[in-house]
Amino acid sequence: MRHFIQLTGLCLLGSVLLTGCQSWSSKHTSQQQVTMNAVTAQGIAEKIGTVTLQDSARGLVITTHLSKLPSGMHGFHVHEKGSCDPAMKDGKMGAALAAGGHFNPQQVAHHGTPLTGHLGDLPVLQVDANGNANQKLLAPRLKLSDVHGLAIMVHAGGDNYSDSPKPFGGGGERIACGLIP
Repeated sequence: MRHFIQLTGLCLLGSVLLTGCQSWSSKHTSQQQVTMNAVTAQGIAEKIGTVTLQDSARGLVITTHLSKLPSGMHGFHVHEKGSCDPAMKDGKMGAALAAGGHFNPQQVAHHGTPLTGHLGDLPVLQVDANGNANQKLLAPRLKLSDVHGLAIMVHAGGDNYSDSPKPFGGGGERIACGLIP
């Protein structure tokens, strides 16, 4: 009888520990949700959705749930600073310019594909005819710890993964932005 009570106690303790580990694990996953807002030269505007970033064995998985965007292809990038504020450039205020340029810690001299260019170059974002972008994309050279505290940006135009024609090789004006926690 005594062995039965000990065995029951050990099983109960084991299940409590497993439940605690499972709870801790689910709270500490390598995943972040980013609130995305429209941006203008006047500042940060309405919320347009979320982007979820999650580490995987193949790189950073980016899941978009965005709305109220112009249909078509859009440049999509991680930018070097954690700001979505407007800033002055060439004597003119520009949307989300405080985010700086594309995230490029390796100082790659050219814009390129998500496999060869700046680390901030992401796959092109496709927006449907209703203004929605619900996609799952992969940034194979990034992990969540690389982009912590930076901005993620949607540009007005498509991205040709080139530095020319300037200034639209990277997608042109900034139309939506979010801060990566």
